[in-house]
Amino acid sequence: MSAILKDPHLQLYPMRLVDVDEVMALERRCYEFPWTSGIFTDCLAVGYCCWTCRLDEQILGYAVMSVAAGEAHILNVCVHPEYRGHGLGQRLLQRLLTLAGKHGADSVFLEVRASNLVALGLYRKTGFNEIGVRRGYYPVRGGREDAILLALSL
Repeated sequence: MSAILKDPHLQLYPMRLVDVDEVMALERRCYEFPWTSGIFTDCLAVGYCCWTCRLDEQILGYAVMSVAAGEAHILNVCVHPEYRGHGLGQRLLQRLLTLAGKHGADSVFLEVRASNLVALGLYRKTGFNEIGVRRGYYPVRGGREDAILLALSL
């Protein structure tokens, strides 16, 4: 297990409106086609499960999930590039899965870029199974990329 996972200063907190600027800075750093601040604000306003992972006061990652009608949909999981491979994504994912169960979800769904082999490995290790492909789902420079649709039964 990574030393960063054991760090007592590493904590998960619900995302707040005051966090959106810092979340956006990380979003822009990690994605060529980032969400907008309005998307994060809307997710908070409608009560989606929005969480941050912090080391001291710095946001190193975040995750967003919607839950309705017995299903959860993980919409975004992001970890600071310098802290990837230390278990932060796994920790955020586990928090979302726990919350999905508490909110009565029987299944959890997500899309992941076909090229994101690290994320695919994490999701598969957690028990997600591939249930389909969304052709041309994600924008990329000069075109579109497929998304792998994954599901987990709780």
